[in-house]
Amino acid sequence: MKTFLKLALMLAVGITLLNAKEIDKESGLIVDKGLQTVKTNCTVCHSAKFIILQKGDRETWKSMIRWMQKTQGLWEFTPEIEDEILTYLETNYPPGDIARRPNLKAKDLPN
Repeated sequence: MKTFLKLALMLAVGITLLNAKEIDKESGLIVDKGLQTVKTNCTVCHSAKFIILQKGDRETWKSMIRWMQKTQGLWEFTPEIEDEILTYLETNYPPGDIARRPNLKAKDLPN
């Protein structure tokens, strides 16, 4: 029985390590394709913690970008840059059970 428990523990640790994502030491964001583009375009105006605390699908992230462009002076992105940013965000910060609160819908964002 001890051997079985040791094997189960080793398997659990191995799976955890495989699922662990590398974190960028400078920003705290998940290291993945598009990280540098997000850092360059998003952390100029706000902390990376804003991104880390948010959760959303592609449309939620896109509505946040549109709100920032409309009200906060965020510049327009080329379609390629916007796609890279949205793909990074929806992949690494998707909706989940641990969100601090449900995200606001675009219609509910302040003008």
